[in-house]
Amino acid sequence: MITKEIVIKIPTGLEARPVALLVQVASQYECSIHVISNEKRVNAKSIMGMMSLGLNAGESVVVTADGPDEEAAIENIEKYLSSK
Repeated sequence: MITKEIVIKIPTGLEARPVALLVQVASQYECSIHVISNEKRVNAKSIMGMMSLGLNAGESVVVTADGPDEEAAIENIEKYLSSK
């Protein structure tokens, strides 16, 4: 299992469209991926779960991945969340 803290740099934060794109990125991987913010842990492959976090630009989250392709998953999720 890999755990990484990532700062969200998407200017609009995680509103509907960026969440949908994040879920698409996460769904490419076989491993289980979770995003943790303020003690709330949600499946990164769930649009409704991710929307419930209401994350803004500049906030930091902890992303965990557990499975055979966890390294690639964390790398690409970090790349997406760090994009401006």
